[in-house]
Amino acid sequence: MTTFDDRERSYEAKFARDADLQFKAEARRNRLLGEWAAEVLGKSGEDAKAYALTVVTSDFEEPGDEDVFRKVAADLEGKADEATIRAKMAELVAVARKQLIDEA
Repeated sequence: MTTFDDRERSYEAKFARDADLQFKAEARRNRLLGEWAAEVLGKSGEDAKAYALTVVTSDFEEPGDEDVFRKVAADLEGKADEATIRAKMAELVAVARKQLIDEA
């Protein structure tokens, strides 16, 4: 075992941890975004939870965030513009990442 091998394993482990954190942060962001959108739509309780779940599952349509954005933008048409939704998505990914780090 060489120092190079140890360093390589360490980078691979870090990459895997970072990818896992990114996946979890995006999933949590989608839930938080769904909760925010549900509030804008006037939903509460179980209706809000169910709506948030539809936002989370919309992320499985294609890689990236555009599928989530399209769903929320269509649902919030006339209530929130593109810039507001994209800003909220950026804000909530940071919130989600912090929540996950604080939980660890």
